[in-house]
Amino acid sequence: MNIIRTRSYPKFQRSQRGVVLYVALIMLILLALLGITAMQVTGLQERMTASYRSTNMAFQNAEGRARGKESDLQRQVQSGGAEAIDLDESVCTAGFDPSGWAEKLKYANPLPAKLSYTRRIDECVSGGSGIGMGTAPVSENTNLIFQVTAYAVDRGANPGSDAVIDTIFVP
Repeated sequence: MNIIRTRSYPKFQRSQRGVVLYVALIMLILLALLGITAMQVTGLQERMTASYRSTNMAFQNAEGRARGKESDLQRQVQSGGAEAIDLDESVCTAGFDPSGWAEKLKYANPLPAKLSYTRRIDECVSGGSGIGMGTAPVSENTNLIFQVTAYAVDRGANPGSDAVIDTIFVP
């Protein structure tokens, strides 16, 4: 004699069999939305990092160009007249706007060969009153003081950032 036993389920369990599927689908949708959001945040951070790198590279290139020009000036001054001092403006006869100068160069294609501007400003400095950039030279001997301005981009082809550095150099 075979006894067949049947299992009886409570009524509430039989009516809730498909709910797990719906809960799993909702969880899957939420996880997908979370993944999409994470990808968008990562993409934004990647663009911000690239922008920072581009800006920093342009700044470093301009800094290197300015330091190279200062090194050249130092060598020329120490040569005792054997080597002429290479200047764009030997006496401060006119005002110079580094921002306006750089704006003319901004993303020029191709970039000109000369990306620095050097002028002697020691005769523009009036003694005791700070740096006065007047147009009339003062006859005081304040030794040599140069204004070195350099422009650079982050990369030669298709630049993304540019920078200009304006320094005062006393050899």
